[in-house]
Amino acid sequence: MNLIFLGPPGAGKGTQASMLSVALKIPQISTGDILRSAVRAGTTMGVRAKSFMDSGSLVPDEVVVGIVAERLQDDDCTKGFILDGFPRTVAQADALSEVLAGLGKQIEHVISITVDDEELLSRISGRRMCAKCGKGYHLQFDPPKVPGVCDNCGSNLYQRDDDKVETMRKRLDEYYLKTAPLIDYYSAKNMLRTISGIGAIEEIQQNILKGIEGS
Repeated sequence: MNLIFLGPPGAGKGTQASMLSVALKIPQISTGDILRSAVRAGTTMGVRAKSFMDSGSLVPDEVVVGIVAERLQDDDCTKGFILDGFPRTVAQADALSEVLAGLGKQIEHVISITVDDEELLSRISGRRMCAKCGKGYHLQFDPPKVPGVCDNCGSNLYQRDDDKVETMRKRLDEYYLKTAPLIDYYSAKNMLRTISGIGAIEEIQQNILKGIEGS
């Protein structure tokens, strides 16, 4: 089964994709992970990507798509895969379709996890990180025993810049501008399965499985 996971930052798509990967025994493919892996391995596209990264430039779509194409040809993708966080734009989606056609593959389902903005802001802005050991906390869902202090090592907790409300609003604006149009794109192809990202993690996972099996 070949799947794509869509959703705004903080919706939980990475967590759900990881769980589904285990359940279906197919790989979860994150573009960030495979980009770094391709650079380390020195693949054709990895070498190209490194030249852009070393100069501080954004890696162009053609290279990102090329790296995805390389990854999809690995043996563990024979029975399927989950693309987590890719494509991010309609242009990337068009390019992906061409790549998949060349490989004799196609996307079967696109899982769109929906969460309203205020809930997303609450989830992200509540995150805290230990400055020393890196353990993560959440002020509402997983707070430290002593406010502002790590349970593990007693060091101070801090809020990452990416988790601040102002930064999060910018990331959401970027998502709605560039990635949200993919919802209509895949809906028109009858691939979209919309799942609420509110509730217990296990409950959301079951709803995803039902959405796939019942389609």
